[in-house]
Amino acid sequence: MKVLVYGINYSPELTGIGKYTGEMAAWFQKKGHSVRIITAPPYYPQWEVDKKYSSFLYRRETIDGVRVYRSPLYVPSKPKTLNRLLHLMSFSLSSSLLLIKHLFWKPDVIISIEPTMFCAPSTLLFSKISKAKSVLHIQDFELDAMLGLGMGKEGGISRFGSKIESKIMSKFDMVSSISYSMVQLANKKMEGENESLYFPNWVDIDFITPNANRGYFLNKWEIPESKKVVLYSGNLGKKQGLEIVLQAAESMLSQEEVLFIIVGTGAAKDELLSQAKKLKLTNVQFHPLQEYKDLPSLMTLADLHLVIQKKGAANAVLPSKLTTILSAGGTALITAEKDTELGLFCEKNPEAAYCVEPEELDIFTEKLRTILSSIDVSTRAHNNSARSYAITYLEKNKVLEKFEQDIQELVAES
Repeated sequence: MKVLVYGINYSPELTGIGKYTGEMAAWFQKKGHSVRIITAPPYYPQWEVDKKYSSFLYRRETIDGVRVYRSPLYVPSKPKTLNRLLHLMSFSLSSSLLLIKHLFWKPDVIISIEPTMFCAPSTLLFSKISKAKSVLHIQDFELDAMLGLGMGKEGGISRFGSKIESKIMSKFDMVSSISYSMVQLANKKMEGENESLYFPNWVDIDFITPNANRGYFLNKWEIPESKKVVLYSGNLGKKQGLEIVLQAAESMLSQEEVLFIIVGTGAAKDELLSQAKKLKLTNVQFHPLQEYKDLPSLMTLADLHLVIQKKGAANAVLPSKLTTILSAGGTALITAEKDTELGLFCEKNPEAAYCVEPEELDIFTEKLRTILSSIDVSTRAHNNSARSYAITYLEKNKVLEKFEQDIQELVAES
């Protein structure tokens, strides 16, 4: 097949959507398909274009055998509602020229990644002209996420936006998303005109294992073996609400055996650093994103992993970091409402992860203390339930082979 992938995030971004889109495209290419990607220069999660690239120029390169076409875009240093919309729109406009160019390539299928939904109309037009099948893969419901985080107000404009969104989604030949609750939401938005598919984010279970070298980061960051490490790794964004971690750390300053480690970058990093300094948190360390090859060791460093989100965020987005935690046999403390995908996951898999309501500091801190008190630093056995779940449901080849089959069946309908 000729597969054209269209999305704003791509390799070499190490976290989030870019990581998965990059791995998917490389996997399809390795399987013998001809794959091209229309994307932007890497900028996430630091919200700054990588110095090796330009935010003003078009560029073509090859990564893992995939021909990558990058288009200019505006990247705000401090993303807020208006400038984030401008950011998404700028990519949609500049990348449309690359779509025109690929009309002559005549792909069998075009896969549009949301975000951004701004690219969906041009994807549908391209599909109609080129006769390619159209697929919308939803990593994040943009409108829902903005409303859930208070970045927009519900009312006439949002209702109008929802109607437009539903109409556009229903025009795609196939719609998929990364969690069961998001699949249900997509079906609801399309009002029965289309049925979406479950296409979850995956993990390389042979790479991320419980047997990785935990001592690597103990030595690198001079952490005593006796410390109980609480780790948050990933995007330091507004939707996470990571202030609660610092507040919990402040209340646990007297527990000298507990160390909080925050790894990553993002729009909220400076504020978090300032707050930690103001609170004199000697039990909190900040570190930048680590190289991907060291990710297994980072995962096994933690005695407890944190998956933190604000109220309203978990319905729209399923954090990809959870798959990595599970594959490493890690234990996670998650903040999410009970009726969300994360909440339901914890209810169905109580031994794999723990869940508390978001933004409830006292409950969050109490659960932290309870979990940490049960950890025996002399043994540090990994979480078998978490590891088993990853092997059964999240193994990379299983997930991608199923999606490949779905795409091939769609193309065969032509």
